[in-house]
Amino acid sequence: MQHNHSACGASRPSRPAGQQKQARLEQQLEAIVRQSSWFMEALRGARQLELNDWCIGAGAVRNLVWDHLHGHPEPSYLADVDLAYFEPLQLSAARDAELQAKLSILAPRFPWEVTNQAAVHLWFESCFGHAVEPLQSLCEAVASWPEFATSVAVSLDAEDGLHIIAPHGLDDLFDMRVQCNPARVSEQIYRQRVEQKRYRERWPLVSVVLDDFEFVQRAKERDKERGR
Repeated sequence: MQHNHSACGASRPSRPAGQQKQARLEQQLEAIVRQSSWFMEALRGARQLELNDWCIGAGAVRNLVWDHLHGHPEPSYLADVDLAYFEPLQLSAARDAELQAKLSILAPRFPWEVTNQAAVHLWFESCFGHAVEPLQSLCEAVASWPEFATSVAVSLDAEDGLHIIAPHGLDDLFDMRVQCNPARVSEQIYRQRVEQKRYRERWPLVSVVLDDFEFVQRAKERDKERGR
């Protein structure tokens, strides 16, 4: 298995013990993915699009892991299966629609949501109220998703090798902890998501952090000032 997260430039555990833990969690995630018939079916369907740079992530991975850790016999409700891809030279919304239509034929039982992460900056302000810079890679896109626990994605190569993108590590995902990733979302959007997603109701072992946003935001601003 090849783990694809080195290109992100996001924070990763630097100590050997932290690296060993992440390696164990990556192995655990791979095992959970391979044991899931529905997730593997989704990956195989997405692979047939033959995109150069793609992944399935966010809520699909979160639900998969938290259902497993809670011992749920059936998959939880999933509003959409997010297929993210990166094509900087093809930014039209029509491209997303074309790929989504193809996926609806290749893997029709999934509620696909297809998004070119290279084009997110073109519509982000109209949806969330503030402008953002263009993303430079798929890895950077995953690193910007709303919670650290959902900033995880998986792809499948032609030899059935799994590739994990986890720029912030896998601790929050496996600790079942929801906390805001302030890279792009505001505190207001984060709190709305917490209310809408009903995390604790659906997965009782999950913990939700609501009081550290200002601290994290200040840390982010300090890092920016230092040129990180």
